[in-house]
Amino acid sequence: MPSHPLRICSFESRRGSEMKSLIERHGAVATIAPSMREIPLDDNPEAFAFADKLLAHQIDIVVFMTGVGASALLETLETKYSRADIFAALEKTVVVVRGPKPTAILRGWGVRIDYRAAEPNTWREVIALFDQSIPLAGRHVAVQEYGLPSKELYQEFTARGATVVAVPVYRWALPLDIEPLKAAIRQTIAGGHDVLMFTSAQQFSHVLQVAEQIGLRDEWLQAANRHCVVASIGPTATEALKSGGLRVDVEPVHPNMGTLVKETCESAGTIIAKRI
Repeated sequence: MPSHPLRICSFESRRGSEMKSLIERHGAVATIAPSMREIPLDDNPEAFAFADKLLAHQIDIVVFMTGVGASALLETLETKYSRADIFAALEKTVVVVRGPKPTAILRGWGVRIDYRAAEPNTWREVIALFDQSIPLAGRHVAVQEYGLPSKELYQEFTARGATVVAVPVYRWALPLDIEPLKAAIRQTIAGGHDVLMFTSAQQFSHVLQVAEQIGLRDEWLQAANRHCVVASIGPTATEALKSGGLRVDVEPVHPNMGTLVKETCESAGTIIAKRI
């Protein structure tokens, strides 16, 4: 265990203040280096094309992937259609949710939920749910995207005879100010962090992008693997981290921020001690 308090660098953006509080509550020192900025698609022809098909009863199944995305989709559609008409059309489809956050949003709307994928809520659990309970052949499946398209999920749907209607709602960009991110990358190389914490695959992609911009990609990966405990919120992020060259040391039993911070703080000392 390091002689100093555990130093954790998180790349959380939208919930950065909450993450900082969680880390400090466990007695660790928090560095929050925002890595993402949400870009709403105000001019969103795909979303309106989905709504046209939904209202014409040409969609059989709707899959909501995230709470933020579900809310943003409704806000977009309400610029052209009434909420009552949208909800009435959804009631004539099979409604599937990927995890707890879209579940909460849809319940708040009063929209019936037919199926919910099991934890850890990756595309694999979504497709397993369909294989177990929902026939796909010949059906039109709309998927509310959540930043990056779930290409694997679409391929599996198509292979089972479904027609996929992708509904993008928002995309991710780098923060307007990337200096904190640059500083966190340099601090990692200098040995200033004991833990690097990721709550999405896109965070890792942006860290690599900025490290590449400042000519420190390889040095950052080497320092992270050699000196840091790397914590990932769940299987989707873990896959991205591993394929990008990072070893993952901690993945919590439940994919949420509180469990991630708790289990990381509990295990980081032992992981670090074994490397000394």
